[in-house]
Amino acid sequence: MAQNLVSARRIWDTAGMWAELNWVTRDVLLALSVPGLYCLLLLFGRRLKRHHGVRLGWAYQLFAVCFALYAPALILEFNWPFIRHLGALTVLLGALFLIALVDRYIWDLYFLQRHHVKVPKFLSELARLIILVVTLFLVLDVGYDQTLKGLLLAPGILAVVLGIAMQDLMGNIIAGVALQIGKPFVHGDWLHVNNTYAEVIEVNWRSTRLRTVDAISIEIPNRDLAKATVTNLNQPTRRHAMRLALNVDDSAPPTEVKDILRQAAASAAGVASDPPPKVFLKHFGDFAIEYEIQFWMDDHALYNDICDAIRTNIWYSFRRQGLRFPHPVQTVWLERLGREKPAEVPRAARAILRQQPLFSCLTEEQLDQLLPRGRVAHFGAGETIIHQGRGGDSMFILVKGETQVLVERNRTMMPVASLQAGDCFGEMSLLTGEPRSATIKAQSDCEVVEIDKAGLTTSLRENPQLLHQLSELLARRQMATEGMLAANLGTAAAAARQSEYQTTFTTKLQAFFKL
Repeated sequence: MAQNLVSARRIWDTAGMWAELNWVTRDVLLALSVPGLYCLLLLFGRRLKRHHGVRLGWAYQLFAVCFALYAPALILEFNWPFIRHLGALTVLLGALFLIALVDRYIWDLYFLQRHHVKVPKFLSELARLIILVVTLFLVLDVGYDQTLKGLLLAPGILAVVLGIAMQDLMGNIIAGVALQIGKPFVHGDWLHVNNTYAEVIEVNWRSTRLRTVDAISIEIPNRDLAKATVTNLNQPTRRHAMRLALNVDDSAPPTEVKDILRQAAASAAGVASDPPPKVFLKHFGDFAIEYEIQFWMDDHALYNDICDAIRTNIWYSFRRQGLRFPHPVQTVWLERLGREKPAEVPRAARAILRQQPLFSCLTEEQLDQLLPRGRVAHFGAGETIIHQGRGGDSMFILVKGETQVLVERNRTMMPVASLQAGDCFGEMSLLTGEPRSATIKAQSDCEVVEIDKAGLTTSLRENPQLLHQLSELLARRQMATEGMLAANLGTAAAAARQSEYQTTFTTKLQAFFKL
């Protein structure tokens, strides 16, 4: 019996020694495995971030710390009192890591780069929400023995509160899913909703974010947006029509007003040429006639700029045509005839004409007779003064401002020159009746004096020497254009060719001006 007791004591001492040694070994293994596993996870995350573009942040570092502690403790069977909570935190942080992998490998690489399909942000956020909710329920079920049935049978007041709160949330989520499936609009579309024009910036799980032309953000819950009447300006194409209304004095002929408004809209930057603008007479008011301009545009962000350009062109056109905007009150105008224009304009025009070879033969008295027959006109920046290819029977004296000369080549307007104050243009069409050879567009506000065929005809009849001067100038220009210089043809041949051209132009001028 004593021998058996001694043997049992020896076995007991040996088992205790090995148990004590086992605990020491586990502590050493834990101390070595935790930092090693943490370093491996950091290296793995760095590779994913740098070489694969996975977006990882502080959540992954916290996940690496928790996983490096929890995994060895679970394997080595450490019974820490907080081991359950550490495992739950590790699983939740692992769900965030899984979301980062799904965002990169599924949404970005698979759909966007391989199949060129941009997944709506709402669907990616919904997938994240599902992963988090499923992970949370798994943690509660496995780690804390809280089943879904037990959660639903929680205290009644909390369940009611959560139900009421989730009602609005679920309504927005369901409406967001319906909007994504139906796709009535996408990112970048311009919408007309709640009497507001705005661009779609983002569609998320709760609301749709819009931005107006004033860069003001508007956020509309998806449930409210699904019930509203939404007009998509970018469907079926980005080109859409807008309308601009204005009142015009009722004494102006409607046909003339429509032509002016149509031209003003067509000349505005940003207005599409096809379909061309249209003008409608809406109705007759007490003081004016209301017109409506319909124009087409591709980018609604330019709507205010386009309307500004159209109204500016209308103002200058009305001033040139002598039309007035209506006044809702009685207005008394006191004007002194003969003093509407400052004396500087005729004086500047006279000095410009004096420097032109066309009118160098005219006396001061003849110039004073020619200038009043001209018409002072104002053109705003961006307006077209003359159009290439169109007929014309007048010339222009640029008194103030700067213009650009454009020539159409291969259906593209190419700038070839610029004109400053003191230059004249359009004289060839005035003298020969030929179509305009170029387009002249105002670069800044311009003031011009237009001399038409009727005014020049009177001057030609009163001064026959002017006819000879014009024929000689046109003959020289013709020879210069054809390269027929005296150095190439000889003095005698060049003089004969110039005389021939001069006779031809004299005959054309006499026929054109009916002299």
